[in-house]
Amino acid sequence: MRVVIAGGHGKIALLLQRHLAGRGDTPVGLIRNPEQAATLRAAGATPVVCDLEHADVTEVAAHLDRADAVIFAAGAGPGSSAARKDSVDRGAAALLADAATRAGVHRYLLVSSMGVDDPPAAGTDDVWAAYLRAKRAAEDDLRGRDLAWTVLRPGQLTDNEPTGRVTLTRHAGRGAISRADVAHVLVALLDTPGTAGATLELVDGPTPIADAVQAAHA
Repeated sequence: MRVVIAGGHGKIALLLQRHLAGRGDTPVGLIRNPEQAATLRAAGATPVVCDLEHADVTEVAAHLDRADAVIFAAGAGPGSSAARKDSVDRGAAALLADAATRAGVHRYLLVSSMGVDDPPAAGTDDVWAAYLRAKRAAEDDLRGRDLAWTVLRPGQLTDNEPTGRVTLTRHAGRGAISRADVAHVLVALLDTPGTAGATLELVDGPTPIADAVQAAHA
């Protein structure tokens, strides 16, 4: 399976690329900074320099040639402005969807966030509020497309060791989840076409990942 991952230098993406490469798949990571290429190669991925904030759909679609799936795991990152939360977390996700449609790639996984269903509470930091609005807008845009999409909303992310056991459901409640377990869940979702059309929240839990994903069919 050839899988193109936007945000290829992110922590989840690097773990995901190692997992995919380790089982014989071909991960391709889209990155803005060419200096990050060596890190992706070490993870078993093919790096492609493509700035999704400035690329056009033709350029991005060319990078999706022969792909079986795309995963949007990008984000503006800590310290970024409210404007960049919109241009990356919403705009780049939509651009990747446009490119997937043009390239004939039907499977699209979006890494979103818990907490986007409700408007930001009064007094919420402006940048955090912009992030939540951007993630929700990206989800809403994706739901209107003719793609086999799945939205994954992880809880509070940690760098803990993976447990291989999770709660994966429409409403999981507040909780944490390791980035390594998120990566494993993303691979399991790729392997489970029946999860297309599902919006799933993910936190630590008691259920083995394979069983949780099988139970989460839309």
